[in-house]
Parts: sequence; structure tokens; C-alpha cells
Amino acid sequence: MSRTRQLISALRDALGSAEPLPPPPEIPDVPAPPARVYTPRPEKHEFAAEAAKHTTALVGIGHVGTRYATDVVLQFQAELAVAHAAVGAELPEDWAAQHGFLGLRTRVADHREFLLRPDLGRRLDDASLELLRARAIKNPDVQIIVADGLSAVACMGSGKELHDAVAQACQARGLSVGTPVAARFARVWLEDEIGQEVGAKVAMILLGERPGLGTGDGLSAYVVYEPKLGNTDGDRNMISNIHARGIPIADAAHRLASLAAGMIAQRTSGVKLDLARLGEASERTPRPPQVRQKLVGA
Repeated sequence: MSRTRQLISALRDALGSAEPLPPPPEIPDVPAPPARVYTPRPEKHEFAAEAAKHTTALVGIGHVGTRYATDVVLQFQAELAVAHAAVGAELPEDWAAQHGFLGLRTRVADHREFLLRPDLGRRLDDASLELLRARAIKNPDVQIIVADGLSAVACMGSGKELHDAVAQACQARGLSVGTPVAARFARVWLEDEIGQEVGAKVAMILLGERPGLGTGDGLSAYVVYEPKLGNTDGDRNMISNIHARGIPIADAAHRLASLAAGMIAQRTSGVKLDLARLGEASERTPRPPQVRQKLVGA
């Protein structure tokens, strides 16, 4: 035996073991995994199913193991496509004239610029500004503006109907209403410039709201007292989700007219407005059961 091997053997003896490696540890038996680790059908709970009746939001959809069911995924993708289509739609140039509106346009050049430059959608171009000054009724109590916003689909679908309903509701409260105006490539703050130019006490813009899942046709209404350039969102009040599965047009019109009348009476709007004094405009009632439109087959 070589001298090296003798030294290694002596070292092992000194350590108490002549084995080159310690014995392996005992490994316990691991049971086999179950044949199925997920439920055969989506799991739904009674509370979620009941809550789903009162909203178009995605609640109570169930799951299969850690994943959504296939029909839920397909519905989500279909509703997302509806939202994308609504944002991508453009209001035709002749839509305003065809529906009895004074057609205006912002400083936006095209739809792409409209999406990328919100600031340009808050001001009228020079031609529209001159047209407004020449043809609009001056000093109305309420100036209503219909606009495309982020859903021209909603504007084309119910913009005219909501405008007429709000105008009638305002006139029923003794408020004068300005020239019907429709703006293309418009953002919310455009109401400040239009209202300031016509000298309105209250400006109200009805425009297509940012689409959500299943709500590409919703309108929002923003209302401001003493419209002028420089107002902020804190100076405004708004009502959203005006569509067939949200706030009906008739209800929205009465609330908006009451809101305008309350602003004129209190001479303010936004965070300073006392909502408790608005009567029906401040009422909150439970929503009736909602039906979510099925866009894909079962």
C-alpha cells in the first residue's frame, strides 16, 4: 500500500469510520398524487351568483382549479374586442349636421392624435370657434354639448336621445337651453371653452366614456358651473354609465337637469356643491337586476 493510502486509512480510523461516505438518510415513502386535482365543473357560490345579477362586472364567474372556465375566457376576449372597437371608432364628419347639431371640431388633426394628445381635444380649432361665436345662442342657463369622447359608438347610439331628454328636462324646470352642439375629437374640458364663449351659467358635455368590458356604448355627463378655461375636475360633477344596462336615459336626464338647477341655485359646482340639497339628483336607489349580454356560445 502506498504511503498516501496509509495516511488516508489512518485518518478514516481516527474519524471512526472506514467508509468513504456516510450512509444515505432514510427517505420516507411519498404518496402518489391524486388522479384529479381540480373540480370537474366551475365552482360557483350563491352569494357571488346573486351579486352578479345586479352588475355587469365579472363577478361570480367560477373557476376550474386555478383557471377560468373556457366560456368565461371567450366572453372576456369578446368584450375586450368590443371595447377596442369602441375606442377605435370615429364620429363621421357629417353626423352633427344630420342630427340637427352645430358641428364643431377640436384642434386634433386625426384619430391617432386624438388618443395621444388629450390637450388638443380640450380646445376648439379656429374655424369652429368662429362658427360658435357667429351662430350659437348667447347667455343660456345651460349649454349642452354632445361629443364622441372615447366611444364614438356611444355618441352615435344615444347621444341625440340623451341630449333631447336633458334639454326637455331642463326646460321643464324653467332653464333656458343653448344651441345644440356636437363636437368631434372632444375631451371633457372642451365644455369650459364652449360654455365660456356662449356665456352659459352651466355647461354640460355628454360624451362617450372610456369603454369597459361589455360597456362600449356608455355615455358620461360632466357638468360645471360658470364654465371657463382653467377649471379642473374638482369643479365638475358627473354621472357615468348611461346606457341600457346602466342608468336609463330618462333617469339620467332628470338627474342632470336637477344637477344644473342646483348649481345655478347654489352658484357653485364640483366639491363645493351641497349634494344633499339637490333632491332627486342625489337619490340613490338599488339597481334592478342586470343581464350580462352573452357574446359567445355556451
